[in-house]
Amino acid sequence: MPCGYRVAVVGATGAVGRKMIEILMQRNFPVAELVPLATSRSAGTEVEFKDKCIKVEETSKGSFDGIDIALFAGGGSASRKFGWEAVARGAVVIDNSSLFRMEENVPLVIPEVNPQDLKRHKGLIANPNCSTVQMVMVLKPIYDAVGIKRVVVSTYQAVSGTGKLAVDELERQVKDYAGGCTISAEVYPYQIALNVLPQIDAFTPNGYTREEMKMVNETRKILGDNSIDVSATTIRVPVFYGHSEAINVQTEGKLTAAAARMLLAEAPGVRVVDNPDECIYPMPITAAGKDDVMVGRIREDISLQNGLDLWVVADNLRKGAALNAVQIAEKMIELGLI
Repeated sequence: MPCGYRVAVVGATGAVGRKMIEILMQRNFPVAELVPLATSRSAGTEVEFKDKCIKVEETSKGSFDGIDIALFAGGGSASRKFGWEAVARGAVVIDNSSLFRMEENVPLVIPEVNPQDLKRHKGLIANPNCSTVQMVMVLKPIYDAVGIKRVVVSTYQAVSGTGKLAVDELERQVKDYAGGCTISAEVYPYQIALNVLPQIDAFTPNGYTREEMKMVNETRKILGDNSIDVSATTIRVPVFYGHSEAINVQTEGKLTAAAARMLLAEAPGVRVVDNPDECIYPMPITAAGKDDVMVGRIREDISLQNGLDLWVVADNLRKGAALNAVQIAEKMIELGLI
């Protein structure tokens, strides 16, 4: 194995890109050289990596010459323009956009769930949607134990899932409200402060949003089972960091709440936080900055045979995006695929 890799981060100045660079440092990823890339607007700015300030370059086709691993966090347009081009120039691409997730020749991977899918990669691996990642992390051990027939999920997603401009807008709106000023909305169609928006992404002809259909289709692909019925309602809430999900699972076989707690406590990357008597349960404010997917409020559904209710929270910028991408790269190195 080489002593280090030339790693490019596309979208290096965005929220996810900056988090990727931070996590590469925190996990001591074997980076021989970091190449931060972004649009022309951000070219020339600097990012910090291992006590060095590195100048951001404008992304071009030639940026990927000699690159071993390219982490894409620049959105669908950058992935469409440069994703397969980077592969053609010798890089392994791990893409955070939704562009390639459902393509048959592109593995959609959560390392704790389906690492075996990495072995069939053609140079490009897709990072799942943030809300899908944390849900499937807790569904996987249940699925393996007793099977799953149906999942109904409602998400409560932080504004950081939209990006830095949304974080700035929520902060500004909160200050304007406290100061008695007029609140304006630019990032979202309505103000997000002190409000809840039952829409994430555009609506599709079936009445679901694109975000909701991502959860449906990605869950089936990652678990490798198209027979699982999934219905999702995705909601934007005035929280800075950390997505929350209320998940109802109908299982094939019986699984008690106690057995589910034991299964989930042993699942890699999952932490059970569940002591209702002491008001202990996962919250965005405690999940922010943490790597684990947290699960609590584990109980049997009193209205449904073989049903479980779960409350799942995770940092959407970490396990929901940047961390999962870095873990994919780590797993590929471990498996000898890079």
